[in-house]
Amino acid sequence: MTVTNVRKVDRRSPKPTAEELSVLSRFERFAFHLVTVMNQGRWKRFWTWCQRVFGAGWIHLSTYNIMNVYGLEHIEAASHDRPILLVANHRSFFDMYTVSTVLFRHTKWRKQLFFPVRGRFFYQSPLGLFVNLIMGWWSMYPPFFVTGDKPLPEKRAFDQYSMHLLSELCHTGAGNVIGFHPEGRRNKSSDPYSFLPAQPGVGKLIKDATPQVIPVFITGLGNKLAKQVLGNWTGGEQIRIHFGQQLDLDEHLMKSDRMRTYKEIADFVMSKIADLAEIDRKMWE
Repeated sequence: MTVTNVRKVDRRSPKPTAEELSVLSRFERFAFHLVTVMNQGRWKRFWTWCQRVFGAGWIHLSTYNIMNVYGLEHIEAASHDRPILLVANHRSFFDMYTVSTVLFRHTKWRKQLFFPVRGRFFYQSPLGLFVNLIMGWWSMYPPFFVTGDKPLPEKRAFDQYSMHLLSELCHTGAGNVIGFHPEGRRNKSSDPYSFLPAQPGVGKLIKDATPQVIPVFITGLGNKLAKQVLGNWTGGEQIRIHFGQQLDLDEHLMKSDRMRTYKEIADFVMSKIADLAEIDRKMWE
């Protein structure tokens, strides 16, 4: 029996408190409020339409000769009345943009995408906001400031709010699709089948929110935009995206709510991404 009623996150106001906002700079507060509005109601529907038509359109034109997709039936088999958490390895800046293009072009059900990001770039400058608009159509949301190579621990109170918000997006909302990288940061190794250790944050998110979890393995994408686009016509590396079966997490969700459980869930999720990587290795090496 699938566990769907486990709920650890306290229900609370959807808005951050004055104390949580106080740790942000004036521009960070402005950026957060702006992107929040863009991710609600009619604005979210409008930007999702832009993402589906324009965003997915230009990415498709830039990759159609080198794109290979496997396992879409697993996405189709999931309930579209509950949120889906896509957990993927992270090697390129363009990982989730490319995955979103595949979903928009090859699935027909109504969806809206959210990609939690580090707030240190996307929410701290006009350039960051501009990139969020033209690359993600405002879907790089919610922001986190404490994680990464240069954490800002003084903003921990706001990150706790963002985690509540992310849990709500993963728990409630027909068509919500959330892209998440369990490794926490981009893997710069030259070996496409290597992985960084999974961070317990994804385990806590899954334990709290109980979304449908689908593993994804991505390889073949680079980090230089011009080279990546040109590769579509000059024989660039083949892009491969593998969607796995929805994960059965019942055993983990029944365990106690503690850090050890979060790490076990994170490691289990990462092992399923590694299984997809092994399938790709056998197909392409």
